[in-house]
Amino acid sequence: MKISHLGHAAVLVETERTRILIDPGNFEPAWHGLTDLDAVLVSHVHPDHLDPAAAADLLAANPGAAVHVEPSITEAGLPFADRLTAAPVGTTLTIGEVTVETVGGQHAEIHRDIPRIGNIGLVLRAEGEPTLFHPGDSYATAPEGIDVLAMPAYGPWAAMKETVDFVRAVGAAHAFPIHDELLNDRGRGLIAGRIADMTETAVTDLRDHQPHTF
Repeated sequence: MKISHLGHAAVLVETERTRILIDPGNFEPAWHGLTDLDAVLVSHVHPDHLDPAAAADLLAANPGAAVHVEPSITEAGLPFADRLTAAPVGTTLTIGEVTVETVGGQHAEIHRDIPRIGNIGLVLRAEGEPTLFHPGDSYATAPEGIDVLAMPAYGPWAAMKETVDFVRAVGAAHAFPIHDELLNDRGRGLIAGRIADMTETAVTDLRDHQPHTF
């Protein structure tokens, strides 16, 4: 399995015959222009996870790609609504040689006065490949059997103590930071160092946008 971190929460997953893009948001354009996608998966409606304007161009360039999204996104009035398929928690998808399970259900609390929205975590499995978990914006669910964790490094809903406990709960051998565009290099280094010191998970920096084989 080749994994590319294409900025913030965007992750490209490639197996021998399948290409899946997760959370094409508006903080980083590295995913713009991708082609030959089999599917696009979106954890929740926030624009740092789904950039409607750029996603419209992406989907036009990938007419055969399935688009599976957190259910409320289908009601958001997007110009490509006819391409969207709701994937509520508990859904199992088969995309080429990859099986995707949706878990979780709610976005992490930002503040008690801000209504919470839906969020699906995504567990990707393929025979002979490591299992990847992309949680969207939530630390609430820790599936079993995860080999590689796309680890949200920072958000207005997260604290270091929660990040450490989440990484420990998932227990993956490997992680790479995502959701990091609000951090400078010093902040990225501090979080990666704490995770390395306080968990059994090895942290790999994928900010070069190049595919990494786990």
